[in-house]
Amino acid sequence: MAQKLQSVRGMNDLLPSQIARWHRVEAVLRAVGWAYGYQEIRTPMVEQAELFTQSIGDQTDIVQKEMYIFADRERQQLALRPEATASVVRACNQHGLLHNAQQRLWYLGPMFRRERPQQGRYRQFHQFGVEAFGWAEPDMDAEVLRLSARIWRRLQVRDVHLQINTLGSPQNQQAYRQALQDYFGKHRQQLDADSVRRLDTNPLRILDSKVADTMALVADAPDLRLFLDDEIRRRFERLCELLHQAELPFTVNPRLVRGLDYYTGTVFEWVTEQLGAQNAVCAGGRYDRLVENRGGHVCPAVGFALGLERMVELLRAQEESDDNAANVTNSAPADIYVLSVTENKSVTTEATASVATVSEMLRDADADYKIIAHYGGGKLNKQMKRAAASGARFAVITNADAHAANPVQVKKLHAADAQQPMHTINLNALAAWLKDNFSFSK
Repeated sequence: MAQKLQSVRGMNDLLPSQIARWHRVEAVLRAVGWAYGYQEIRTPMVEQAELFTQSIGDQTDIVQKEMYIFADRERQQLALRPEATASVVRACNQHGLLHNAQQRLWYLGPMFRRERPQQGRYRQFHQFGVEAFGWAEPDMDAEVLRLSARIWRRLQVRDVHLQINTLGSPQNQQAYRQALQDYFGKHRQQLDADSVRRLDTNPLRILDSKVADTMALVADAPDLRLFLDDEIRRRFERLCELLHQAELPFTVNPRLVRGLDYYTGTVFEWVTEQLGAQNAVCAGGRYDRLVENRGGHVCPAVGFALGLERMVELLRAQEESDDNAANVTNSAPADIYVLSVTENKSVTTEATASVATVSEMLRDADADYKIIAHYGGGKLNKQMKRAAASGARFAVITNADAHAANPVQVKKLHAADAQQPMHTINLNALAAWLKDNFSFSK
């Protein structure tokens, strides 16, 4: 017997019973993106590796530990994309989308990082993100935060909290890096190995450590706010004012940094206590230098990415605590189950053809009907059991002679309707009868 293969660690299957909640989340994400005037962009899952090593930062954990890099037959170094912002910037530069133009864009798709799988975090994961190019003022920072807040409201997600910070200008960051190197350098022996490595390359990342001893040192580290210039302070105060006007609660977290080197100015995270140690559900900020650094013109930019696995896991936990998970997870794969019956209860070519004819006729009448066609014949009671098990709300019973004037029988399948008699309806009137008697979920 051949060996039964398993999925690669961290690469998860999404089974039919799980898909309904994913569809719900994706539909809301698309709808909110469109509502704010953002247009969809799709970029390849495979890019040149240097796009990410030079954009994200060659000393970041993503590049050092997590990227999937491989050589193709021409020995070109390629990578599965670990995030999408760098890819979107590359596409905008390549196709001239930012030449004397502003752009509001959104994306949705799989990313890849070889990190330790845990709750809501996998090696293949999916992100939704928005990117706004061409706006330098904090009005756009506030818009992307209002957009993300609307997603939570539309999905009825609870207990997600906004934290914001500013990383300052390049000059501010340089002075702050030096202060951090001086401070942590005095405590090098107490730092974990990753923090020692970051000390000489990007000491701001030490502030994001989850190691207890290092976190204790971080508590007494220099405060970035002491290194901000007046213009950066003005921008950040303006953002806080806009969020207050929008009645959008937030907390200023001066230790908040991001794991990607391209961020400048505003950074933010939406966090929750419901998903373990990795508490960020959505995160982003400004990256005003990335477009220029990747070969484009000077172009301010701001955006965020949201992890779908973590969002779906958060929804699942909340729905189960509310005892209404069935509203999502038990979404029926069908509205109508079409079957056939013949006098001798056997499979005939005509009976099979009648099932297909009636199914296609109903789909022509309304493309949103979810219809399962029963093939293979069999006794009527067994077919009806399959119809009920499918979750469909109606069974349509036809015969071998499916013509417009010939009658079919319709049976409601819900338990509450089980005792109701069958309805006999001419085939040419069936679609109209269903529409009048039943509101299908679109």
